[in-house]
Amino acid sequence: MNRMDQLNGLLRSFHTSTPDIEGTAIITNDGLIVTAHLPASMEEERVAAMAAAMLSLGDRTAAELERGDLEQVYVQGSDGYVLLRRASAETLVLVLTTKKAKLGLVFLDVGRLVDSVHEVL
Repeated sequence: MNRMDQLNGLLRSFHTSTPDIEGTAIITNDGLIVTAHLPASMEEERVAAMAAAMLSLGDRTAAELERGDLEQVYVQGSDGYVLLRRASAETLVLVLTTKKAKLGLVFLDVGRLVDSVHEVL
């Protein structure tokens, strides 16, 4: 099995095993999609560009405010959450959830997903 198949398998497994997940993507720091399982209404390229910009701003904010290395970016909207975590020096994982998601469980599962993605990359 090649890397892309492994990454797609990880995202599929994450969707089926973690409640209230609406979308996931693996994205490069430059804002390019590696692979994604997003709602049909979302344009992958646009999501990837926004995620890369959010991560870049989060990195800069953490550094400027002396908070150490950025671990994650978390956005809460009225309809759900966006979570970004770095998977490697060159990639990040984006997760979209419903508003009723249990965040403690999501954070734990996303950490496991990021570790698995890191191993594949």
